Amino acid sequence: MAQQEVVEGFKFEQRHGKERVRVARVWKTRQGQHFVVEWRVGITLFSDCVNSYLRDDNSDIVATDTMKNTVYAKAKECSDILSAEDFAILLAKHFVSFYKKVTGAIVNIVEKPWERVIVDGQPHEHGFKLGSEKHTTEAIVQKSGSLQLTSGIEGLSVLKTTQSGFVNFIRDKYTALPDTRERILATEVTALWRYSYESQYSLPQKPFYFTEKYQEVKKVLADTFFGPPNGGVYSPSVQNTLYLMAKATLNRFPDIAYVSLKMPNLHFLPVNISNKDGPIVKFEDDVYLPTDEPHGSIQASLSRLWSKL
Repeated sequence: MAQQEVVEGFKFEQRHGKERVRVARVWKTRQGQHFVVEWRVGITLFSDCVNSYLRDDNSDIVATDTMKNTVYAKAKECSDILSAEDFAILLAKHFVSFYKKVTGAIVNIVEKPWERVIVDGQPHEHGFKLGSEKHTTEAIVQKSGSLQLTSGIEGLSVLKTTQSGFVNFIRDKYTALPDTRERILATEVTALWRYSYESQYSLPQKPFYFTEKYQEVKKVLADTFFGPPNGGVYSPSVQNTLYLMAKATLNRFPDIAYVSLKMPNLHFLPVNISNKDGPIVKFEDDVYLPTDEPHGSIQASLSRLWSKL
């Protein structure tokens, strides 16, 4: 999106914005039920403000403090509950349409996972607890109306105590890892998926569409990782499981064009304790030392053949 210019004999690119703008929005229904979101918003603007870099002329700059205030003002204007994706698009559209010098905007949002609590089997009207994984989104909007929308998950921690192994890998003089067909598989999934909508005008008009889609993608990823409740599914490697999760996402959701997964292999090391007389504690797939450093790093992406990505 950034345009390269020649300035005083140099190639020059620039952008500016505001990061880590924190905002919470509460909606209250007539029936007394409350809804809350907490977002961390980042804004990047591409604009024709070269004069502010070259000389004493800030007349073309949108102040970053104005960007921060715009987040709160637009949140206030949203009288109806909306998704992080819809709010990101709304903000980006505002910046490219309201300011003549702004040619494009990137808005990214990380949503904190506040979940409604259940008390005595009933959803509480205004009580929430903090969950684990976070919902992310990024909207890139240009003055022409073109759109690039990406959503994702951060910190989806999953573990299964069996149905995982790793055998027949390359061995050399530095290899100490034994083959195993029985191990714990644990990871913290970071997922990104890009929608195929290329224009603001082609977006689904269904309320909560992207919020529901986020929940559905999360379920497909988890279900593919674990397999059926009785018996599960065998994982011959993190690589294979990652691929199956990405493929399941594209097969299930036709409006997703691209998915990227990062899945560190969080090791659970078998515990064996011995002395000179022999084993004190013998490992029988039951006692492990959990570790998170160092860990294996596995990541890959999958996109449709027609995708421009």
